[in-house]
Amino acid sequence: MEDLLISLIESLGYPIFQTGSLGADELYPASFFTYWNNSADGNEFYDNKENSIIWSFDLNFYSDDPSIIMEQLMKAKELLKQNGFIVYGKGHAVKSDEVTHTGRGVDIKIIERIDRRKEKCKKN
Repeated sequence: MEDLLISLIESLGYPIFQTGSLGADELYPASFFTYWNNSADGNEFYDNKENSIIWSFDLNFYSDDPSIIMEQLMKAKELLKQNGFIVYGKGHAVKSDEVTHTGRGVDIKIIERIDRRKEKCKKN
């Protein structure tokens, strides 16, 4: 799911980084996304087996141009919703380590279904 999130966001034309992965000596791009995988919890247990995974991510957009932050974050929101992610609201302010940048983030989820039909039945 992380790869899906990255590829979708990259299609918007901005770089995306895992939160905290930019080195201390690296300059911030003018505008970029960050993400963090909060959890990937099992769900829908039947016969002691999980049948889905609920993936939870934070997605943030930072820019040195405050006028584009909400617009770009909402474009990402719509793209993710079109591709099966659950995204709600208009997000929240996020801190920036650089005085030149401000940011906004949204919480996103996606449900990964586990296909149990492929499992072979054990015979006694």
